[in-house]
Amino acid sequence: MASDQSTPPLRELRDENCPGCRIERIKASKTGWPLREIVIIWSLVLCTTLPISSLFPYLYFMVKDFNVAQHEEDIGYYAGYIGSSFMLARSVTSVIWGLIADRYGRKRVLLLGTSAMVVANILFGLSVNFWMAVSMRALLGCLNGLIGTTKAYASEIFREDQQALALSTVSTAWGIGLVIGPALGGFLAQPAEKYPNLFPQDSLFGRFPYLLPSLAISIITLAVTIASLWIPEEMTSRDDPCDAPETADASGGDGDGNRAAAEQSLLRNWPLMSAIIVYCVFSLHDMAYSEIFSLWAVSPRKLGGLGYSTTDVGGVLSVSGT
Repeated sequence: MASDQSTPPLRELRDENCPGCRIERIKASKTGWPLREIVIIWSLVLCTTLPISSLFPYLYFMVKDFNVAQHEEDIGYYAGYIGSSFMLARSVTSVIWGLIADRYGRKRVLLLGTSAMVVANILFGLSVNFWMAVSMRALLGCLNGLIGTTKAYASEIFREDQQALALSTVSTAWGIGLVIGPALGGFLAQPAEKYPNLFPQDSLFGRFPYLLPSLAISIITLAVTIASLWIPEEMTSRDDPCDAPETADASGGDGDGNRAAAEQSLLRNWPLMSAIIVYCVFSLHDMAYSEIFSLWAVSPRKLGGLGYSTTDVGGVLSVSGT
């Protein structure tokens, strides 16, 4: 019994260079509000939200400028492809990014995702036709493994008594992104028409009227990417011997069987699946409102719309996002 009481905690027995152990020591040493961690999570989720929400105020006008719709009432049909390509690509690749994050670490996926967003956002703003816009949005979605990885990272870098704060930070950042994003898209799109003294028609932003909001988001994301270079990695790869103590159960047996059993029963975890279904329904409502309302609001009055400008829609969506 005495030997059991003198045995140091599991984390203290591990290699000093183990990222997971280092995170545990950092969490144990911190007191008070984890402001640094809150800013990290908030910034990463914001970078995920801005490309989604900034598109809707000017999507109708972008499709109209591409001259892909034979009739004006068909613009919403083509706009749906651009708007959904991001989410469709992300839904297909999100599980893959989760597996990569589990295998190689969260930080690598986060840095790759933000770096890809910097480039893909600019390429989307430089789109000259409909198919280029769809392709760039799909590319942005494929390379965006941020939201799931950020949630996992948040649950790991916060102490157990701060888990609720960690996940509420994700929701708060998403909500703020729904305020800032439409404002960026609404006020910065078509700058040569709105601010001719600053952006002449023959300038870069006159030839690419939707580049400025994309460029602004890329600059914000680039700053977050640079700052993320110094965030701590919370785990090692599965091949690292430092992870070996955690894979064994208390009786000394292999924990892989328990993990496999847990994974097999995941789909039969009805409380979890119920929460996922409710989350999907609310997400559908959120995205449907943002896209359908914006397309209706900017449609001409002769087609039953409101005839709003990008600035008007951006302002309305920003207010509703609060």
